[in-house]
Amino acid sequence: MNTLAILAPAQKAPIPATPDYAAIKQRQQATWASGDFAVIGVTLQIVGESLAEAADIRAGERVLDVAAGNGNATLAAARRFAAVTSTDYVPALLDKGRARAAAAGLPVNFQVADAENLPFDDASFDAVLSTFGAMFTPDHTRPAREMLRVVRAGGRIGLANWTPEGFIGQLFKVIGAYIPAPAALKSPALWGTEPHIAELFGAQARDIRTVRRNFNFRYRSAAHWLQIFRDFYGPTHKAFAALNPSGQDALAKDITALLDRCNTAGPASLVVPAEYLEVVIERK
Repeated sequence: MNTLAILAPAQKAPIPATPDYAAIKQRQQATWASGDFAVIGVTLQIVGESLAEAADIRAGERVLDVAAGNGNATLAAARRFAAVTSTDYVPALLDKGRARAAAAGLPVNFQVADAENLPFDDASFDAVLSTFGAMFTPDHTRPAREMLRVVRAGGRIGLANWTPEGFIGQLFKVIGAYIPAPAALKSPALWGTEPHIAELFGAQARDIRTVRRNFNFRYRSAAHWLQIFRDFYGPTHKAFAALNPSGQDALAKDITALLDRCNTAGPASLVVPAEYLEVVIERK
C-alpha cells in the first residue's frame, strides 16, 4: 500500500535506506529452508513443463535452472534430453530434486549456487530457466545480470513469476500486513510485471515474449490449503511462527477469507487460480 506524506516547507524528504542485502538474503535462505517446500513444489510441475516448451528447450542444449527448488524446470528440461545443471542456495531442496531425477532416470548435474552470483563462465549455457525462484532474490538487478551473463548470444532465458494481481501476489500482501518486508526492498511480485522485466532485461534482449497464465491450486478445502502452507511453505511457515497466538488466528482468518474469495470450485473443494507471468527472453 502506498502512502502519501505531505512535508512541511522546511522539511527534507528522508533518504531511503539502502537494504542490507546480505542480512536479508541470510534470512530468506533460512525461510526457504524451513518447512518443506518440496511438498508444495511437486504440485507445480506443470509450470516447469510449460516453461520448457515456451523456451523451446532442445535435446543436447546446455540448460541452467536458477533457484531451482526441488527441480520442476530441471526435470522438464532433462526430459527433453538437455544437459541440465540445477542450482539453488538451499542444499536440502537440491537433494529433493536429485532424488526425483534419480527416480525418473534423468541425468542432471546438481550444484549449490546463489542466483545473484552464479559460479559459471560467461556464455556457458544455451538456455537459463527459473520458475518462481529468481523473483525472490533481494536485489533484482543482480540475478538478471547473472542470467544474462551466463547465457550465450542468441540463447533464451525463461521465467515463471507470480503477478501482483494474482492469488500469490494477494497472499503476500495479506502476510505483509502482519510481517512487513524490510524497508526499501522491492516486491518480488514486480517480476510478474512486463515493465519490470523490460527494465531488468531489455537492454540486452533481442526479443521479450510474455504470456499471463494460471496455475490452479487444488486442495480439499481452504483449511487443507492453509494447513499445508502453514506447515511446509517457507514464507507462511515463518510468518505464523513470528506471531503470537492472537496474531496467528487473525492471519489464518484473513488467508482463509482470501482463499474463499478466489475459490472457483464451490463449497465441496478448493480450486484457486493463481496468475503468473511466463517470460521468454532472447539475448542479443
